[in-house]
Amino acid sequence: MYNDILMNGSKRFVVSMSHPSVKGSFAKVGVLFQLEDLKEVSEQTQDQIKYICNHKVIGRVNIDKVLNPDVWTSRETYLKVEGTIIDDSKDDEIDASSDVYVAVAAAKLSTEEQRLKNAFACLVDMQHELQEDVRFTKASVDSFAVKPGSGEDGLWQTIRLWQSYTEQRLVNRQNEMQKEFQNKLIEFLKREKGVKDEELPSAIGFTDLSPALQKEVSELQRRMAVELQPLVLESTLTMQKILEAKGHAERVELVRFFINAEQKRLEAKKTLRGMFSSDISSPDNEIATPVVKDDPAESPPSSNIKDDEDESDSTPMQSIFTDDPDAFQ
Repeated sequence: MYNDILMNGSKRFVVSMSHPSVKGSFAKVGVLFQLEDLKEVSEQTQDQIKYICNHKVIGRVNIDKVLNPDVWTSRETYLKVEGTIIDDSKDDEIDASSDVYVAVAAAKLSTEEQRLKNAFACLVDMQHELQEDVRFTKASVDSFAVKPGSGEDGLWQTIRLWQSYTEQRLVNRQNEMQKEFQNKLIEFLKREKGVKDEELPSAIGFTDLSPALQKEVSELQRRMAVELQPLVLESTLTMQKILEAKGHAERVELVRFFINAEQKRLEAKKTLRGMFSSDISSPDNEIATPVVKDDPAESPPSSNIKDDEDESDSTPMQSIFTDDPDAFQ
């Protein structure tokens, strides 16, 4: 494909998400990539890598037809499609002759955007209350972008941020599952192999493990396949659903839906934590009283945001997300 790009000068191509369970099936709406920079490195890498490229996403494409579906099996070349570039330049532009109608519609849209900002603020509050390892900074609430378009204050910046958040949740969960096994592995090396802390190897072969640890590895791989799959689907299908939205208003509603779903997950986690720690009297283990929803049908719970100074320096390693460089903790 890149050879063709170099030959014909076209720098744009479509990237479409493949179906998570059906082979050879792709999403009808894809994103339009534009090649920004291409460097040939085949000589330096002994032909292991031919090109190093930088791309930029410049739009969305509705795929109308696959011109050469047979090459999906043969792998002789890349898939070629006919598609229609979706015009987002008039995103949610209101076609009406009455200025009053325009003002009312704009006010309604502003209300939906405000509800999205409120939902995000509640989520951040809950994340800090539960001391989530992966969380947004409180400062990110003020810079939360909800406007139409892809500018710095546009909703697409928030969508990008949310995608990073879901991906980091996946990485964090994977690390949690691996940490328990790593502790057992270190104990095995010290006890059975007599390895000192400064002599711990960076890697160890599967056959060098004890039968019990080999069984642990197999079980860990099985658990990761089962437990991480929902997070993988969440990350990929969430973005695809947003890509397929017909306009800004629909995207606002979708993002709010996903934020509220995450809020409910944390509420359930908080409830479980309260159930298992209800008999503990230590203030450090007390669970805050459940909050009351402002709007039972739509709005997520709201609660007061704690000051950053209240957070202990002994908090475990955490991932903090923000769309404001000054908001990192």
